[in-house]
Amino acid sequence: QVQLVESGGGFVQAGGSLRLSCAASGPTFSRYAMAWFRQAPGKEREFVGAISAMGWSGSSTYYADSVKGRFTISRDNAKNTLYLQMNSLKPEDTAVYYCAAVAMTWGTPRAPDEYDYWGQGTQVTVSS
Repeated sequence: QVQLVESGGGFVQAGGSLRLSCAASGPTFSRYAMAWFRQAPGKEREFVGAISAMGWSGSSTYYADSVKGRFTISRDNAKNTLYLQMNSLKPEDTAVYYCAAVAMTWGTPRAPDEYDYWGQGTQVTVSS
């Protein structure tokens, strides 16, 4: 069983930055593919980015087109923590952000139903 706890959300003006963190429980964090999703009011949960489990050459990442070049996902396996660095934030980035995990040795799943574990979410609000 993996437990995920997000933090770092808040209120920021357009053009600003935030860094989200997701602390994971369990000794095998490096073997999990991890992802960030977001959900705005009245909208479906949307894929933001994913990072693969740690392989022999490191981890691979994949981003939604809407955040590519602005957001960076990373992981610190020694700290069991996933990060999402968000730069050049826009009002349309306003949403509750969730981290998710699945035991998978390779790949960067992009559909919510491919993930088994979820955090409780953290609110990000970007004002214009």
